[in-house]
Amino acid sequence: MKVPLSWLRSYCDPGLPTNELGERLASIGLQPERVDHVGVAELSAFVVGRVLSCEKHPDADRLSVCIVDDGSGEQRQIVCGAPNVAAGQTVAVAKPGAVMPDRQTLGEAKLRGVKSSGMILAEDEVGISHEHAETMVLSDELAPGTPLTEALVIEDEVLDLEVNPNRVDAFAVYGVARDVHAFSLAPLAEDPTARDQEPVGTDGVEDHAGVTIDPEICLRFTARVFEDVKIGPSPLWLKQRLTAAGQRPISNVVDITNYVMLATGQPLHSFDLDRVRGARIDVRRARDGEQMTTLDGVERTFDSTMALVCDAEGPSGIAGVMGGQISEVSDSTARVLMEAATWVGPNILETSKRLGLRSEASTRFEKQLHPDLAMAAQRLAARLMVDLCGARLVPGTIDVYPQPLEPRVVPLRHARIGKLLGVEIPPDEVVAILGRLGFEPTESSAGTWNVTVPYWRDGDTRREADLIEEVARIHGLDSFPATLPERPQAVGRLTPAQRLRRTVEDALRHRGLAEAISWSFTRPEAMDQLRLADVPLLRLDNPLSEDQSVLRPLLLPGLLDTAAYNAARGRASAGFFESAHVYRASGPLSTNGDLPQRGSTPSSEHHHIAALGTAGYRSLKGVLEGMLDTTAADWWVEPDERPFLHPGRSASVMAEDERKIGWIGELHPLVARAWDLDGTWAAFEIDFDMLAEVVPEARHYVPLSPFPAVIQDIAVVVDDDVLAADVQATVAEGGGELLERVALFDEYRGAQVGEGKKSLALRLEFRAPDRTLTDEEVAERRAAIEGALEELGGRLRA
Repeated sequence: MKVPLSWLRSYCDPGLPTNELGERLASIGLQPERVDHVGVAELSAFVVGRVLSCEKHPDADRLSVCIVDDGSGEQRQIVCGAPNVAAGQTVAVAKPGAVMPDRQTLGEAKLRGVKSSGMILAEDEVGISHEHAETMVLSDELAPGTPLTEALVIEDEVLDLEVNPNRVDAFAVYGVARDVHAFSLAPLAEDPTARDQEPVGTDGVEDHAGVTIDPEICLRFTARVFEDVKIGPSPLWLKQRLTAAGQRPISNVVDITNYVMLATGQPLHSFDLDRVRGARIDVRRARDGEQMTTLDGVERTFDSTMALVCDAEGPSGIAGVMGGQISEVSDSTARVLMEAATWVGPNILETSKRLGLRSEASTRFEKQLHPDLAMAAQRLAARLMVDLCGARLVPGTIDVYPQPLEPRVVPLRHARIGKLLGVEIPPDEVVAILGRLGFEPTESSAGTWNVTVPYWRDGDTRREADLIEEVARIHGLDSFPATLPERPQAVGRLTPAQRLRRTVEDALRHRGLAEAISWSFTRPEAMDQLRLADVPLLRLDNPLSEDQSVLRPLLLPGLLDTAAYNAARGRASAGFFESAHVYRASGPLSTNGDLPQRGSTPSSEHHHIAALGTAGYRSLKGVLEGMLDTTAADWWVEPDERPFLHPGRSASVMAEDERKIGWIGELHPLVARAWDLDGTWAAFEIDFDMLAEVVPEARHYVPLSPFPAVIQDIAVVVDDDVLAADVQATVAEGGGELLERVALFDEYRGAQVGEGKKSLALRLEFRAPDRTLTDEEVAERRAAIEGALEELGGRLRA
């Protein structure tokens, strides 16, 4: 919201320098993003002058040589190119040394051989508008030599405020002035909408137009009729305010609608009543495929979700967004229908998005204006139409308002203010602050008020806490103590699942993996690159881009993107992990061990933990073991295949009840190539939610034995297709309770064990909790292990 300071100060002037005013506005929630300087500098060089004579330039048909009285006592010769300049005019003059809006310094010059000492100014040369065709003609009541600043605002500063969407009242200059008045106690000018214009005539507005509305899309529709309208340029003060606020002056009628919108926050629309077919307005939903050319010259097509303002023959405007060319005000307009309506905010927002058309009006309407604001804007617009256009206001107002809103009353307790803010604010100050903001507190009992909310704050002040926030921001948030209020009973702790998640995340960090944080969105092509083209995806209705248009069904794509980013910058060997949510169009990863098939409709959100590294399958399996061992879960792996993993080098991670809680394996070469990754990459991904279900609630720790262990290494020869995990399980079963640990540390294939065979080297650790083991006890357990291995088809190597 651009707020020209000269305009703001005309409503409420706190007497603060611009930087202090900006800081104070920021402290109450109206943060200035920047301050723009508009207009000229060196104000003393700009004065009022009077043209004493005006003669044609001897060597240029389009130039005039003017003798100007600038009040200095000496006549000034100025060469001027404006076609309207004439003797006797009171004009704006820039003397040599003046700094123009483009920050160029004006000097004396010769134009076609004639000396020119200064400039007779057009509107754009002092930043009042963009008009350059003619010079400005001022009131003859101004004496030559009068500082131009006494006649015009030629230098201004503009605060570009960042307004929160809930503060729709601050999208108006007078709304900002209310807040300035509240914190500064500076006088506030009368509400510009307070006074209405007296109508003239014996006819009525119903004699000129009629209105019907659809109450589902329009809460209130008001219309007034003006006759004998004289279209022309707006006065200079109005042009200056619009230009400083970022609007381009067009004509008096159009400028009035923009001015009222900026002053009050209520957009208006003016119709040429003679071009409103059938002299009636019908607010309705569009018909699918219906078309209209808007004021910007674009033909637009509508659907049945959109609201249109129509006349007897078809659309004449997009409700709350932009008018149509069919009834546009032009130089020939003599009768104006002025509309001020209240639209349903979500409908305006959706229409604006669908059409890709955003306007100052839609920006305000989509935040939901109050219906009372429509009539307030009509009052100000009526006075301006009569004053600036010489119009006659036809008696009466068309006001279609099916469900009038009653003023909102919110109870407020003084004790609650102190409890919520942590500081005590005197009751008199509470009442004074609310009163300055336009609220009307009425004491209902000791320390309790019923507060009537003004219509311009109805949208964001609906609860007691909202009123307390208003008191706090005006009282001054920086005056509150820096410590939080005491809450001795406020206790909290991590849930078991949260503690478990931190444990496994720490286990991965301790093993040298860097944590990656990626978007919850991914690109559909990533699933094709993972050879998962048939996986159903949850697509976003309004994605930021096509690369972030679907929710990720697993964490692997984000880790691959991270690995590719690092590899492209010289860090090709690295390990990453991520702990985050995934989103599926059907059940979790572990429902049946496979990804969901296309056609599934239910959606689910699960927390996964995944890792990716340049180490091979075995090394990454060691990382997985270290992570899962911290959980005390009963788990194992079984050979399994997935499209994105290398055939024969992948497995499913299993848990109790034969549940598949994840997968592990080396990346398929085609997948690695799709992400430009060289070498061998392995990954695993675990459904943490399912892991948490199989982790025992209580973990029982066994005291360490004070007696030494007996450590022996054995080599077991088995068929090549026998899993090492099966061999370990067999050895553990044969070793009984005395075998404390079994660890695989080597694997051999070659001529010494024979074709189709492999040798697995295992380290056995025997220990008793209450004594030192004897050789006979260990030999007995070794014999039991050999017997168990024979049943598996294995034998010990000599």
